[in-house]
Amino acid sequence: MDWEAIRDEFPITRNFNFQNHAAVAPLSRRAAEAMRRYVAHCEQNSYLRGNFYKQADMVRQNCARLINAKPDEVTFLKNTSEGLSMVANGLNWRNGDNVVSASVEFPANVYPWQALAARGVELRTAMEENGRVPLEHLIDLIDNRTRVVTISSVQFASGFRTDLAALGDYCKEKGVFLCVDAIQSLGVLPLDVEAMHIDFLSADAHKWLCGPEGIGIFYVRKELQGFLRPTTIGWASMKNMLDFSRYQFEFHDDARRYDSGAYNMAGVFGLGAAVDLLLEIGVPNVEKRVLFLTDRLVTGLRDKGYRVVSSREQGEASAIVSFISPVHNHDDIQRHLEGEHRIVIATRAGRLRSSPHFYNTPKEIDQLVDVLPGH
Repeated sequence: MDWEAIRDEFPITRNFNFQNHAAVAPLSRRAAEAMRRYVAHCEQNSYLRGNFYKQADMVRQNCARLINAKPDEVTFLKNTSEGLSMVANGLNWRNGDNVVSASVEFPANVYPWQALAARGVELRTAMEENGRVPLEHLIDLIDNRTRVVTISSVQFASGFRTDLAALGDYCKEKGVFLCVDAIQSLGVLPLDVEAMHIDFLSADAHKWLCGPEGIGIFYVRKELQGFLRPTTIGWASMKNMLDFSRYQFEFHDDARRYDSGAYNMAGVFGLGAAVDLLLEIGVPNVEKRVLFLTDRLVTGLRDKGYRVVSSREQGEASAIVSFISPVHNHDDIQRHLEGEHRIVIATRAGRLRSSPHFYNTPKEIDQLVDVLPGH
């Protein structure tokens, strides 16, 4: 793979050593161009001859390919939070039910489930342990009243990678739904909703997909679409959506039942172009590249006296490396890197966090290590 040639897809490389894809990533060139083409067409032609919804269906098909789903199991939404809330609010709960999660989830995967306390549903959380959320800690919390396990594929503050295949097997055996916040893995690590027995998945485009904000995908396993009630209903939810004068309350037979109205078409086309790039490269190739880069980073950090929080065990490592200085103020380090050296990383949960992508280079990794203050 010619990684140097692929860097041309990312003009940000001319301005920054950008290693913060776990926050808001730069747009790829082709994602930006797809959005510009759409805007130019609308400016000059409105919707005429656009065939926008047919094009959106092609994007849906490629998004489904990315996670090994069927196209009728995938639809578009504004963000990850919307999909997680759809699951939390669309299931039929009984007083005494419980949901199992982790204590270190991003808030998008916390508040929808906490809100269920008003309906008598308990949220149980497994504790982080040395940067890990051990699978057995999650399993120990599951009992005969557990309805859903909701977990991030990769934890945002530690980079810990959940063994979704093992968790999915256990949930299927116990008759528990598995809901996945995939925003920190979609586009950088392989996801297979069939093999992993994932029932619901939500993720938006602005991190590892290198697409725009305000657009994402929502997956609901086909067999569950009649079971998960749409919580936001509009004309686009219905089979006869284009027959505006005939009111027939009949949901689509596919994931479009979770639509409500018009799509963010600029976002859809940006998402589509971003996904096309990743499918061309191949997500397994992306994974191999980022693990190579982050292994190099971890070695450099440890040699310089930093404590790496992120697990680097087989199957647990991701594209996120969180690390701690025993001496220096993390916010000061982050500001110094960006202001003086144009190296962009983040601070999260009292840790420094680097999150490089496939187009980053070993030289950029080494530059980060070199300019970090020593101990």
